[in-house]
Amino acid sequence: MSLARPMLVAALAGACLATAAGTAAAKRAVGCGSSGYAYAGVAANDRSLGISATIVPLSAPQVLSGHVGAWVGVGGVGAGPGGTNEWLQVGFSGFPGSSSLNLYYEVAQPNQAPHYVEIESHLAPGTPRKVAVTEIRGRPNWWRVLVGGRMVGAPVRLAGSHSAWSPMATTESWGGGSFVCNRFRFRFTGLAVATSAAGSWRGFGSASAFHDHGYRIVRQSRTSFVAGAF
Repeated sequence: MSLARPMLVAALAGACLATAAGTAAAKRAVGCGSSGYAYAGVAANDRSLGISATIVPLSAPQVLSGHVGAWVGVGGVGAGPGGTNEWLQVGFSGFPGSSSLNLYYEVAQPNQAPHYVEIESHLAPGTPRKVAVTEIRGRPNWWRVLVGGRMVGAPVRLAGSHSAWSPMATTESWGGGSFVCNRFRFRFTGLAVATSAAGSWRGFGSASAFHDHGYRIVRQSRTSFVAGAF
């Protein structure tokens, strides 16, 4: 199942439509809710070669329809060659009927369906995981997923990605076509971006926060935040 539609471009473009969106949202019931995708997170203002964070689910997800997620990643809708979809992300996912979470990664390559890979399942709220995506040293456009500092899965080629993308860290809700309020709360700490493929990292610096109607982000420092519906 395709979990996410990474949305750096969509989120920033959506900010330009905030007034119109707010007017439409005001016609709905007060509070969170979406039949499509809704996000709350941060996007780096500078390009880099990767992103890392420790993510902790602070509460059990309440997923009425679709899914929820919390992830770090690069790329997005229309970010690949010729405006194709291309991304790599890793983080937590939650689905209806379960109070536990999964750890996953997902890759989308041009003109192919996104590929969702479950790494761990049945994780309890409060379980932290340090996750990252980073370009591989000496292999421009080739990326890897890291969990706890160890590589997971095979290297992934993302065409045209070298020094091309600004990474993001975000929570996400998808209503699955039904207007629902999926509730969740995640903490991101130790946010860092890769300054080289050799493993040099620095703290998350200049970044733009974004959130859709009903979802919140609370910045705790330059390298940490809490986000979700709460």
